[in-house]
This record gives sequence, structure tokens and C-alpha cells, in this order.
Amino acid sequence: MRLWSIHPKYLDAKGLVALWREGLLAKKVLENKTRGYRNHPQLERFKRCADPIATINTYLHFVCDESERRGYLFDRTKLGIRKRISIMCFVKKGQVDYEWSHLLKKLKVRSPEKFEILKTVKRPAVHPIFKKRQGGVESWEILY
Repeated sequence: MRLWSIHPKYLDAKGLVALWREGLLAKKVLENKTRGYRNHPQLERFKRCADPIATINTYLHFVCDESERRGYLFDRTKLGIRKRISIMCFVKKGQVDYEWSHLLKKLKVRSPEKFEILKTVKRPAVHPIFKKRQGGVESWEILY
């Protein structure tokens, strides 16, 4: 499961679809509607928020927004309400840098044209529910 801290606009088609599916799984986990993945490290930041379910719903609404910009038909009815708060969680700069490097490695192999476009980005935007702060890679990250 990978719930990206970086903005979904950077993901290729395969990555965006995977994020949608994994995000829906994360939503089910946070709602206690599944037995697996309950202790998955990617869920830690959502569990730390005041309202984890509203946070994952809002996270997924932004993913759905990106899918609609690309002409995809993700089913927004699977989501709960979208909170009006634009930033709900913090993410460390080191985490964003790590994810950016991880994404570029993936894109270099599976989507070279997307890689060529993104390789010059110096400061990738974060997902709209996050605000970047100083620090290294998050403690919940599994390093590859």
C-alpha cells in the first residue's frame, strides 16, 4: 500500500489507479470494515489526525479530482464527505524527498515519457491535505 504524500498530478495512469484502489482499501481499514492491513505503516499519519475517516475521504476526493482532470471515471460515491479544511496533516520534507525519488525510479522504468517530464522538478508539490515541515523520512516509512 502506498498513500503518496506528493500531489497526485505527478502519478502516471497506473500509479493514479493504484492510489485510488489502495486509498479505498485504507478507507475500509480505518472504518474497521476489513481484517487485514490494520497495522499498515502507511495508515499511521491518518490515524494521528483528529478525524481519520474524514481525512482519508478528503484525501481520496483530491485523487478523484485528478482522475476527472484526466478524463477517468473514479466512483466518487464511494467516498464520504469532503471536509473544507485544506490542510489536515503534516508531512516531513525528508518524506516528500524520499517519495519523489521513489516515484522517479518507478517512472523511469514503467513510464519513461512521464519520467522525462518530471525529472527536472526540484520541489514537488505535496498532496493538498498535507503541509510540509522540516524533518527526515517519517518513522512509519518502509525504506527500499
